[in-house]
Amino acid sequence: MVAKFGRRSFLGTTAGAALAGVATPSILTRLSAQESANDRITLAAIGVGGRGSDIGGQAAQLGQMVACCDVHRGNAERFANRLKERGIECKVYTDYRELLANEKDVDAVTIGTPDHWHVKIATEAMQAGKHVYCEKPLTLTYAEGTLIKEAVDKYGKVFQVGTQQRSEFEMRFLKAVAIAHSGRLGKKLQAVSSVGKAASRSPDPNKPFGPFPSADAPAELNWDLWQGPAPAFDFCPERIGWNFRWWYEYSGGQVSDWGVHHTDVAFWALTDSEGQAVSAQGTGEFMAVERDKVLGFLLGKVPPSDMPQAFNVAHSFDIDITLSTGNTIKLVSGENQLLITGELGRIRVNRGSLTGKPVEEVDADPMARKEIEERMAALYGGELPSRHLGHMQNFIDCIKSGRTPVANVHDHVRAVNACHLANIALLTGRKVTFDPKTYKFPGDDEANQLMSRNPRDGYTTKV
Repeated sequence: MVAKFGRRSFLGTTAGAALAGVATPSILTRLSAQESANDRITLAAIGVGGRGSDIGGQAAQLGQMVACCDVHRGNAERFANRLKERGIECKVYTDYRELLANEKDVDAVTIGTPDHWHVKIATEAMQAGKHVYCEKPLTLTYAEGTLIKEAVDKYGKVFQVGTQQRSEFEMRFLKAVAIAHSGRLGKKLQAVSSVGKAASRSPDPNKPFGPFPSADAPAELNWDLWQGPAPAFDFCPERIGWNFRWWYEYSGGQVSDWGVHHTDVAFWALTDSEGQAVSAQGTGEFMAVERDKVLGFLLGKVPPSDMPQAFNVAHSFDIDITLSTGNTIKLVSGENQLLITGELGRIRVNRGSLTGKPVEEVDADPMARKEIEERMAALYGGELPSRHLGHMQNFIDCIKSGRTPVANVHDHVRAVNACHLANIALLTGRKVTFDPKTYKFPGDDEANQLMSRNPRDGYTTKV
């Protein structure tokens, strides 16, 4: 399916269209008429709270959703009930292992859990023969990136990472990359990836970052399983839901949560398939726990019992990242946008606009528009994204065709590793230098230790 410039935005790029992630009856009727049940992909959704509900709902519009899972039973039941209202029976699980063992006819899964679960569940899903759509950031550490690349190569399943800016938002990011590749900005390209500060959703305005009181976990939540590979802590409500992003136990904070969206596009625009981040340095302000204590915790020198119940990631930051290709990416907290600059010009892009003189010149010239559209199609694998749920549609199409999705694991790991590198620079408080050949930080024991985490007993991931 080929989309043209100037048309309406994809349905899947707006909050209202998602309807909490579940298709409307008219959409389902149209889709059913377009293809028989035998041709549709059978799906299950793992992790259906928040964003997980959105991507599970998108998948349900494009395939046959038969099962869902969440360690919070209420999330799974709400997701299944919304589908039931539209005539879709969806079995509820609270342990993904049971779902993978029982739902043998499922072709593919969506994974919308917190970050610390992504690689383990995705690997085991592929081992069970499932294709995978997994939310970003895909990994928590360098070591997880190595593991998930090995798993994808070994099991040969279609794997799409949820960096949907590659497909959606009226193709603004795709067009920006095509303009960068056309040479209109010059040859020496640099990028500034700007994202908002970490935003607490704590109910206490006087202590937005904590410390927070411990509490009993809700009866419908399996708190031990929610923590999974991460260190065990007493429950507090601020550890789950949206706020899981502000704990290094489960996430990389805004540096990787939002940072990987723009960093992914920057890598696409600036580098070839071999370019990697090799050094980072900068400054940051941590939310409620001092940097030295957070570093000690992640290095195993500070036990979990000595860590306060408080958000501990970097709240704001300004980090310079150098790539092996000589390009640079600055990752900063500020107005949400990606700026790409060369010696001949610059462009700005975010989810609402694409601006800059090179953009104006392309739009004013029919031949240039045609050239850029052809470049966009080539970047996307031969055709432009579907206007309807473009990123999820690309995943479903690739399952049927066997092609590699636009947001493949190998490309994503290069981009998310740049975010991990940035976090290591923030945590150590100094410039860090990475050697892609040895996959180590030469002479830097602390940085090397931060490349991996030790999972809790019983949660090791094996390829």
